[in-house]
Amino acid sequence: MTLSTFLTRFNEPETLKMAQLGRELRAKGVDVIDMSLGEPDFDTPAHIKDAAIQAIRDNWSHYTPVAGFSDLRAAVCTKLKRDNGLDYAPENIVVSTGAKQSLANVILSLVDEGDEVIIPTPFWVTYSELVKIARGNVVTVRTTAAGGFKISPEQLEAAITPRTRVFLFSSPCNPSGTVYSASELQALAEVFRKHPNVIILSDEIYEYINFVGEHASMASIADLKERVVIVNGLSKGFAMTGWRIGYIAANKEIAKACEKVQGQFTSGTNSIAQKAAVTALTSDLRPTREMTQEFAKRRERVLELVRDIPGVNCPAPDGAFYVFPDMSAYYGKSDGTTTITNAADLSMYLLHNAHVSSVMGDAFGEPTCVRFSFANSLPKLEEGWVRIKTALAALH
Repeated sequence: MTLSTFLTRFNEPETLKMAQLGRELRAKGVDVIDMSLGEPDFDTPAHIKDAAIQAIRDNWSHYTPVAGFSDLRAAVCTKLKRDNGLDYAPENIVVSTGAKQSLANVILSLVDEGDEVIIPTPFWVTYSELVKIARGNVVTVRTTAAGGFKISPEQLEAAITPRTRVFLFSSPCNPSGTVYSASELQALAEVFRKHPNVIILSDEIYEYINFVGEHASMASIADLKERVVIVNGLSKGFAMTGWRIGYIAANKEIAKACEKVQGQFTSGTNSIAQKAAVTALTSDLRPTREMTQEFAKRRERVLELVRDIPGVNCPAPDGAFYVFPDMSAYYGKSDGTTTITNAADLSMYLLHNAHVSSVMGDAFGEPTCVRFSFANSLPKLEEGWVRIKTALAALH
């Protein structure tokens, strides 16, 4: 059978691949501790579930508008004003089946063949692949742990060319946990002002999982707001991964373009999930804050455990729920059966010898590191890191 060459343009997400390998081992009876997937291990809060049940009873069971129900788009605007001090109208909002679809809509709406998209490393695995699907060129800018895994204004300036169409980044960042401060965004803004044709695509899906202070958005810089596209959703901050609700806030032209793209792929998002999302966005954020507090406790304990392992350098994440340690001290070592040559080898070694799933840093553009999630119970995390330490000690 001959399949489309479209499939050769992009790769399967390593995050999903590692999760699948973990599931396969678990199905064989192996006790695998999952540190690979980026999913809160909390249940959706009861008041949000109740809203969904009521929506079913109220017969919200028909096709939805492509851009989302008007009350949900208004709720997004309320959230953006309440939490971020940003003024948007419902016409600026497009609701999608998860933030991943939102990102795809934006990139397909903006990027033509040969256009360049600047992405600082490390970055979420799907960013580069979506650019390839759009036939754009990925321009990665290597950041360092010493620099907080943040792109500098000088690096940004050097990367921009006449072909640059989009700058794509996340804050808080998956996988590094990097959080850009308002002053750091202002410094980048000085560069963007010199290049008015560059659109800034800001992935803010981990907004609420922030351990260092207030969330800062590039869209809060008034003269750049029309050039910023915010991507956000309810998966991380509200423990609603399976509900598949994402959204963008953008200027009207980009919003209409994304609505047009989505109209041919999926049309409107699930009706029940949308009604639940209205309640999530307009209700008390106490459950979200309590979840973040628990992540903060796990973060501290995991950092203690990771930093107790010889040769591992692990910066403290300022947001999200991952640690992203440099594991390269173990490259070139062997337990007598397996030799570790790179991050992929190390992730597979830990899966089969420690029975802990992780994701190799190459997938995120940083080959010296491995990503470990702490979106798991503290007892599981403690056991998992003991296993990892034991398995690494066997390498010489």
